[in-house]
Amino acid sequence: MRTLDRLEESTALDSIVEPAQKVARTVEPGRFRDALHGVWLGHPLHPALVQLPIGAWASAGVLDLFGDDQRAVRRLVAFGLAGAVPAALAGSADWSEQHEQQMRVGVVHAFLNGTATALYAASLLTRTRRTGRALRLAGLLAAGTGGLLGGRISFRQAGGANHAESVPHLVDPGWQELGALDELPQDEPGRRMLGEIPVVVVRRGTEVHVLADRCSHLSGPLSDGEVKDGRITCPWHGSTFDLAGGSVACGPATAPQPVFDTEIRSGTVWVRLPGAG
Repeated sequence: MRTLDRLEESTALDSIVEPAQKVARTVEPGRFRDALHGVWLGHPLHPALVQLPIGAWASAGVLDLFGDDQRAVRRLVAFGLAGAVPAALAGSADWSEQHEQQMRVGVVHAFLNGTATALYAASLLTRTRRTGRALRLAGLLAAGTGGLLGGRISFRQAGGANHAESVPHLVDPGWQELGALDELPQDEPGRRMLGEIPVVVVRRGTEVHVLADRCSHLSGPLSDGEVKDGRITCPWHGSTFDLAGGSVACGPATAPQPVFDTEIRSGTVWVRLPGAG
């Protein structure tokens, strides 16, 4: 555990992170990048895609130990290699929009997975059965260690988690007074507190939109973002949400923002979050 803690804080890795991030960001924001993030799925795509190579390679390992069908083993290895490509693309897209501690662990995660891929590819080229098994075993060890780091990014560092998920469980149910309508700026995001929960408020005439302020991607403050064409963009990584429904218009966020119902009563804005409590 302490070794992984030191890995997160290893600034020496930044010399690799910075150029690698530039390469990963050559895939420009748009439909393809959003597809890699998993916007269409509602959660990151990468964890689902990695099941293909890991599952195929683990199955090949079982056959290596308890079977004798080398043709099946080679087919599983080849299937895993094919699945590793889209998994790597999706992972690099997510990684390039994470914070520095996640990215440091991520480059080691990617190195181990790349090593595993190279070892499995080499196992297809060798004609010696014993050497092929050894290469596949080493590849499985590298992939397993890489998966361990991937789990740390996901669960210890909350990479890919919905950072707005807790809001409905922290907001009191029912209608609550937010503040005077006249105090809200026009067509600009403003920050207000609803108890201990920050919300972003956008007034457009007598219409008021209220969303959870912390971006579902990595908790960026939407109240510091830009409002345009009925959408609000996070200032940290560019995730864009629909003001009316909170849906993701552009990633890297994959989860929608919690949106509050609003009412104006005698010049005062009242809000409630459906499903709160």
